[in-house]
Amino acid sequence: MPAQTYLPRWRGFNLQNFFTIKSTGDVCEDDFRWMADWGFNFVRLPLCYTLWLDGDDPYRIYTPMLLKIDRAIELGRRYGMHVCLNFHRAPGYSVNNERDEPFNLWTDDEAIKAFCYHWQLFARRYQGIDPDELSFNLVNEPAAPSSRMTRAQHQYVITAATQAIRAEDSERLIIADGLSWGNDPCPELADLAVAQSCRAYLPMGVSHYQASWVNSDQYPPPAWPGGWQDGVSWTRSTLEDHFAKWAALAAQRVGVHCGEAGAYNKTPHDILLRWLRDVLEILTGYGIGYAMWNFHGPFGILNSGRSDVDYEEWHGQKLDRALLALLQEF
Repeated sequence: MPAQTYLPRWRGFNLQNFFTIKSTGDVCEDDFRWMADWGFNFVRLPLCYTLWLDGDDPYRIYTPMLLKIDRAIELGRRYGMHVCLNFHRAPGYSVNNERDEPFNLWTDDEAIKAFCYHWQLFARRYQGIDPDELSFNLVNEPAAPSSRMTRAQHQYVITAATQAIRAEDSERLIIADGLSWGNDPCPELADLAVAQSCRAYLPMGVSHYQASWVNSDQYPPPAWPGGWQDGVSWTRSTLEDHFAKWAALAAQRVGVHCGEAGAYNKTPHDILLRWLRDVLEILTGYGIGYAMWNFHGPFGILNSGRSDVDYEEWHGQKLDRALLALLQEF
């Protein structure tokens, strides 16, 4: 299987400063400095669109929050980090359960209109920034096709947003997450000339053990090899088969990046390191870069709260040096 070459093999992290409806957007310059010093070159910013609304009207903009996004982009440029803006909550869709959306992005014209409006706003605001420095990741982890969203409806929305962006900035790099929460590629988007983003969370019995937001009470204790996924035991061979379908997009001239990766802090550290090494070896072999979820926090290299890690003190933070060293190998 040929490696993808249409995107750089970016390596980095998600920063969660704009992630939820309660986020402040106050990014820390040290985060960018440390990532760059450690050899990384990519920052994904999951964004909640309500943060830059003035009230509940989706067309009234609260400019001070946009200024904070401006600052994050400038910090990325200062430290040589490609910044990827992602609508983690978009008008009419989110994987987070913290707020009900009044419309369905995939079926309601009003949600699609607002979605395109906000991306067009960003396209105008950041026109002129080199696509090597900034990309737009349209919407985080569309669900599996169902009665609430078909592949055709998803394709329609992604096409509409892409056209809205390109009407303002024809050069902007655009990335679409795969379906089934980033696990299934979308070959039907190949002619749209957008890149696609996968996930490195499978098997869920390794990555999300005891994670309350995914009904993990059914998951057995983690193992690797032998990780649990829907009653099936996964091995490295299963991982290779999973990512091969993403590498196959390269044959359709589609760039691929892994926008989120990692395991929750209840998974034993030694299992995390064994599983993640296999993931990173496979992704690297296919020319696919990655962004860990997250930098700080229960999936991260800083302040993860794991009970089985001998942390290193790092400027007032608790650093998982073993996990950092593994990432630096790839």
